[in-house]
Amino acid sequence: MAMSTVRSAFLRNALRGGSRTSVLPKRRFSSSAHHDDAYESAKWEKITYLGIATCTILTIYNLSKGHPHYEKPPPYPYLHVRNKEFPWGPNGLFETEHH
Repeated sequence: MAMSTVRSAFLRNALRGGSRTSVLPKRRFSSSAHHDDAYESAKWEKITYLGIATCTILTIYNLSKGHPHYEKPPPYPYLHVRNKEFPWGPNGLFETEHH
């Protein structure tokens, strides 16, 4: 049985073209673009740091500018008008009485 297997392997090898070794072709999927990946990664890292610096500078500039302070509006009497009593009493739930 073993002899017939060796004979058939020998016969197949002879019919294929002798004792030629089969060399597998190199697989070239996306692995050949390693230098492009490193370049893109470095580019986006620089863009990120530039964006962080720009946003920080703009934030500091906007927060350091002055902003207007308005006077308090006068206490208009019509702002606290209540036509119906609340169930918890004449004042609001969290308000104190005005003296």
